[in-house]
Amino acid sequence: MKAFLLLLPVLAVAQAPVVSGDAELWGAIGGKPLVIRTTSRLAGAIDSVKWDGVEFIDSHDHGRQLQSALNADVDGVFHVECYNPTEAGSVADALGPKSTSRLEFLSVQDGLLSTRTRMAFWLAPGMRSHGQPAQNTAPLSEHVLAKQVRIGRPGMDHVLDYKVTFTVPADRPHKYLQFEALTGYMPATFSEEHRFDAKTATLVPVPRKNGEIRDPIVLSTPSGSHAMGVFTPDRPPAGQPPVGYGRFEFEPEKVVKWNCVFRLRQTEPIKPGDHSFQLYVVIGTREDCRRTLAALAQEFAGR
Repeated sequence: MKAFLLLLPVLAVAQAPVVSGDAELWGAIGGKPLVIRTTSRLAGAIDSVKWDGVEFIDSHDHGRQLQSALNADVDGVFHVECYNPTEAGSVADALGPKSTSRLEFLSVQDGLLSTRTRMAFWLAPGMRSHGQPAQNTAPLSEHVLAKQVRIGRPGMDHVLDYKVTFTVPADRPHKYLQFEALTGYMPATFSEEHRFDAKTATLVPVPRKNGEIRDPIVLSTPSGSHAMGVFTPDRPPAGQPPVGYGRFEFEPEKVVKWNCVFRLRQTEPIKPGDHSFQLYVVIGTREDCRRTLAALAQEFAGR
């Protein structure tokens, strides 16, 4: 009996198109050039913010950028970094040329930088943070981060208009979401820390201490010639914790950071979907930042 070989057609597996993350957004602040750069290495996260010839971002691995991240519980268990979708990529990406995060869209058009990124988990499966195991079972999450960045806004040029939207999927129901809506890792030369006091419209020096406060934070060089901080007009829902403005120093790495954090906690699973936050990154001299924060605080005082 003859043997017959049945040949079946080979079906090509559709591959997601590769989206380049290499882009630049140009503008001017205080009459001096500002260049914002994203890279494919970081899946479209912001790798560089350079104003007046000075670099404001200490980009190193896949965590030290101007970027956004989310920490969440799984089945009621929460440990920092153990379920941590991160825009720029994973700790395992280290200093490598690629990101575990997947850039799905990038556009720079009419002065607006727009990206959409499927975020990697900070820990790869099997890794640990602070002695606790990763709660994710895959390196790439189903969480999506979309951002829109524009230099300046009407009547204010010392500001980045920065909007982020986290899309939380339904695959793992969460009762606690901690949104690091935005963080900026900066060179250690930005060693001066100030909080913005809205009542007096002044920048008040704060003692060197890691952690969060309720007032916007500005980090600057000792002379005040270069500074960056963050402000949000958004308020958390009733019964939820206040917005946290954090500042941190990592001495061995010679890097400092600020962040803006929102938290959402419920006894029942949080409905999946979009969570959007409006942020304003102030940049310029320390005095430029103070004036801009005063104008923002006045504009949004009724919120």
